[in-house]
Amino acid sequence: MSEAYIYDAVRTPRGKGRKDGALHEVTAMTLSAGVLNALKERNGLEGHAVEDVIWGNATQVKEQGGCLARTAVLASDLDERIPGLSINRFCASGLEAVNLAANQVKGGAGAGYIAGGVECMSRVPMGSDGAAVAVDPSVAMKHYFVPQGISADIIATEYGFTRDQADALAVESQNRAAAAWEAERFSKSIVPVKDQNGLTILATDEYMRPGTDMQALGALNASFKDMGETMPGFDKIALMKYPHLERINHIHHAGNSSGIVDGSAGVLIGSREFGEAHGLKPRARIRATAKIGTDPTIMLTGPVPVTEKIMADNGMSVSDIDLFEVNEAFASVVLRFMQAFDVDPALVNPNGGAIAMGHPLGATGAIILGTLLDELERQDKELGLATLCVASGMGAATIIERV
Repeated sequence: MSEAYIYDAVRTPRGKGRKDGALHEVTAMTLSAGVLNALKERNGLEGHAVEDVIWGNATQVKEQGGCLARTAVLASDLDERIPGLSINRFCASGLEAVNLAANQVKGGAGAGYIAGGVECMSRVPMGSDGAAVAVDPSVAMKHYFVPQGISADIIATEYGFTRDQADALAVESQNRAAAAWEAERFSKSIVPVKDQNGLTILATDEYMRPGTDMQALGALNASFKDMGETMPGFDKIALMKYPHLERINHIHHAGNSSGIVDGSAGVLIGSREFGEAHGLKPRARIRATAKIGTDPTIMLTGPVPVTEKIMADNGMSVSDIDLFEVNEAFASVVLRFMQAFDVDPALVNPNGGAIAMGHPLGATGAIILGTLLDELERQDKELGLATLCVASGMGAATIIERV
């Protein structure tokens, strides 16, 4: 069986994900094509250089539908003989695309792949696909469906996290992200978004709020309290599932939850022979991948069991890992991960995360993997773990090893 290596990883800056955001007029196709072009140019990929482009996005309707992966290839400078595959594992779509590509390489089904994802949340709003898991009573009632914000608050209630703890994590994310940008730690992987005249539209993450403090966050109202306690009353559904909880403690708000943004990211993956054929040096080996299903109501606990699974499957322990990227979907997700494994907070998201910079659903998995790789190189560390919680109750994880 072949090994799968990462040769390059790039991403766009993340736009605000609103109509007044810098990227609102830029489509998911264009953001994707820009990333594909960057990987082609940076690595001298000519002709039918890779077997496939595997691309994740969570809301696959309208301009993000119709096998966006293939559309992005056709919109890019890649050879038209390269096909495209669109996949959806919600928030983990970008990471799952990488994992699929890596395992294809390991299995001998092609020497090289481009994998990653995109989400243009300002143009194709989250939930606009009308997914059955949320709206079809035959599944939603059976599995006690609640929105993700309620799930995040259930985690906080179940595992004893306070609003101050969540806000402190959010402040730290903002501080770390600002410091990382100031130190140009993302410069190796950022692909500025340009318009059709070649003028730069966005070169840095737009969503960040440097200077955020506990007082500013303390003034924000809990975002999911009303939908939980009044209409439509999701707390009652949660308490039917978890009767041992007296009430749901609503601690999450816009400042300690991930930002709604636009963005895209891609990773070049291949065998050792692929790199030799193209004159490329591998940066890391994809050592292991894993995915798992979890309780669909509390929904966002996936990083813990999928990490346990990937460790058990590969004879490893959490203490073997030098750095962690745990997607900051909500503060309680990361707090639970650190609690479960007693991980030093300094090793988790050292350059901030989605609370500060945003979470472009289908792209985030590829973004955090690239961030992890850059930081392993910067700190001269060896092993890193990237993991995400996933809507409807799933988890995904990848371990990479520098070479």
